[in-house]
Amino acid sequence: MATALAAVIAALPACTPPEPPEPRESVQQLPITVEVNQSREQYGKQAIQLLLTNMSGSSLTVAGAQLASPLFQGDMLGEPAGGSLELPPNQPKSLPVRLPSPVCRGQTAGQQPTARVRYSEPGQAGLRETEPVAADPFRVVEWNNAELCLASDAAAVADILLDPRLEAAADRSTAVVRLVITPKGTSTGSNDAAGRPLTIGSIDGTTLVAEPAEEPWPRDVRIVQGAGRSELRLRIRPARCDPHAIAEDKVGTLLPLHVSVGGRTGLLKIPAGTTLRAQIYDFVAAACARG
Repeated sequence: MATALAAVIAALPACTPPEPPEPRESVQQLPITVEVNQSREQYGKQAIQLLLTNMSGSSLTVAGAQLASPLFQGDMLGEPAGGSLELPPNQPKSLPVRLPSPVCRGQTAGQQPTARVRYSEPGQAGLRETEPVAADPFRVVEWNNAELCLASDAAAVADILLDPRLEAAADRSTAVVRLVITPKGTSTGSNDAAGRPLTIGSIDGTTLVAEPAEEPWPRDVRIVQGAGRSELRLRIRPARCDPHAIAEDKVGTLLPLHVSVGGRTGLLKIPAGTTLRAQIYDFVAAACARG
């Protein structure tokens, strides 16, 4: 029996340990990473910011950066004030970027924007370039495109603005702002929304002003090209009276309209001009002082 067992063992294939996996090729760390963001102050000004982080371990000097996305026409350029931006290791710094015109037809949503950063290293002559994929965790590029395209479609139907005059009540507890709507003529334009109705479904308050419960703002307002000019009288009250309401305001004078037009639905922000903005600040301060 021992002889038979030895014969079986001899017939088995030799058992050899598997070869260790080949080490993967190390991926070189990009010297600068880029993240897209937008401050409250930039919101409504067609601007965003690139957050640059130096990952190289030594100080770098940024000469400029640009962002590319299929959602916008052409590159978005960021040029440091004074011509350069010192970037210490692991210390993020922001670079403001103006948004070009949006691409509103046939765009590719969901595709990450790419960046190109020009920089120099200490003791090295000339500029170098790095082209990282730009992180956009808050989808800043995508929703800026959506808002600008919605605004373009709305503008094809009517001009909508806030009248510069504020009508304050005698007791200064409330006031009236007027939303002026001027439909375009009936001639067709290149925009697909031209000739279609625009509907203001509702109007939101802001961090500064709100609608009084007893006098709610209009809803479901339908606007068509060729109609006459109209006004929506919106009575307002202070939305908040804490000391920081005016001092830290960035978007309190942007009136948000929920609109639908040309197959798009979203928020259309109507800014108060310089004159009206100052009057709104004065009104909120006076109304809050009265308690």
